[in-house]
Amino acid sequence: MAFLPPWASALVGCISVSLAGAFSFSDLYPPLWNKSPGQFSDYSVENGKYVIDPWVYPERMGMYKILVNKTASYFERFSPDNGQNLLWGLPLQYGWQYTTGRLVDPSQRTDCGYESGDRLRVSVDSWWADMNYFLCALPFLAAVDSGIMGMSSDQVMLLPPPKDQTKFCLNISSCQSSFPKTMSKWNILYKYLQSPSSSFDDLMKYLWDAHISALKDAYKIFEDRLEYYSKPEADFGRDWCVTLDYLAAAHFPTTFFKVTEFQKGLPPRVLVDSDRAPFISNFTNLQNTVLLGLNLLHQVDDSTGKGLNTLKKPIILFLKPYYHSYI
Repeated sequence: MAFLPPWASALVGCISVSLAGAFSFSDLYPPLWNKSPGQFSDYSVENGKYVIDPWVYPERMGMYKILVNKTASYFERFSPDNGQNLLWGLPLQYGWQYTTGRLVDPSQRTDCGYESGDRLRVSVDSWWADMNYFLCALPFLAAVDSGIMGMSSDQVMLLPPPKDQTKFCLNISSCQSSFPKTMSKWNILYKYLQSPSSSFDDLMKYLWDAHISALKDAYKIFEDRLEYYSKPEADFGRDWCVTLDYLAAAHFPTTFFKVTEFQKGLPPRVLVDSDRAPFISNFTNLQNTVLLGLNLLHQVDDSTGKGLNTLKKPIILFLKPYYHSYI
């Protein structure tokens, strides 16, 4: 196997440790999963359209829940309990953002998302929330457009945030006109998912292609939101975006158990100015190591200008023994 430098070994080592566990679904769903809408009829209807407010935590989570439920039958051949559904990574990451306080108003101009205010509101000033919107609205609306949801494309409408409305697409037509490349990639995924001959490896490839495309669309629009955060938190946000490129290159399987375990290494709260990994006292050793490893990965990626191309093959070779144990 190809040799990995120490900083890369730290990253993939943490990934491999996180993939080693065996768990059940009990108590592992994202927060408020069971209380979130699970079908379109759970949302309000206006003028024949289902109206969804993605700036309320359970309503956005409901979009993910419907997406996971509606695609369950296509993943049955990989696992009968839907645990191998590759779309699980989206709601699990959103749930982690909620649990760790990353959906609140970082500018503190409003009480949006705070325990002392409206805990379930999702702040439009949150960098994490805005990035996540593109990984919720676009895959969800593309699924409706693909026919996989079983309804016509004009039956769903998303409500705008309280400000900066022009930065967000709210329906299929506006998302297609504003982000045609990304919407096309999500549609390609759903079209391939419905093919009887679809393979798990290719599904991972198409999913990550769409995921990274949505991420890049959002990053260009919302990079200025990082100014609301401490330097360690802003750096972590940038590190995370770079890391996703590597996870995509390695075709990391975004299944229920793999993502649940992997997220144990992510920061359990928003970082503050005094946080310095690997010396954050109220973080686990794994969280400290992962946080340091992600930052080192970003630094090397910046300094080489070609880190992804150089490390893609060794990372894939390292991870394959773990993520090919599908069930």
